[in-house]
Amino acid sequence: MTSGLAEADWERLRETAREAMGRAYAPYSGFPVGAAALVEDGRVVSGCNVENASFGLALCAECGLVSQLQATGGGRLTHFVCVDGSGGPLVPCGRCRQLLYEFGGPELVLETPAGRVTLAEMLPQAFGPEHLTK
Repeated sequence: MTSGLAEADWERLRETAREAMGRAYAPYSGFPVGAAALVEDGRVVSGCNVENASFGLALCAECGLVSQLQATGGGRLTHFVCVDGSGGPLVPCGRCRQLLYEFGGPELVLETPAGRVTLAEMLPQAFGPEHLTK
């Protein structure tokens, strides 16, 4: 399994995120977003934001990324990057941090405008599946 702050091809992830951003559907905000992540088995998954006239129903790029992860066999995310319309790094919103926690856990490494950090640093004391009783 790949882990750690530097053990990924970050340029490849950024390029994949930029390609996904180019397919975003953002006619209302004009703010296209793309995301890409490395999966523990070496796959790279990506997603883009998809807006809707009913603004609250818009899907963040991370939603598409997680859908692609599950549709291509599942697994754990290890490294993640999200970019804006100019290709610069973004941080996931709170909802998406929670989504990423479910599929990458606290050790997921994110590239942010402030550098690379783990999800545990961005989402301290996160709520997750381990808190639910079966």
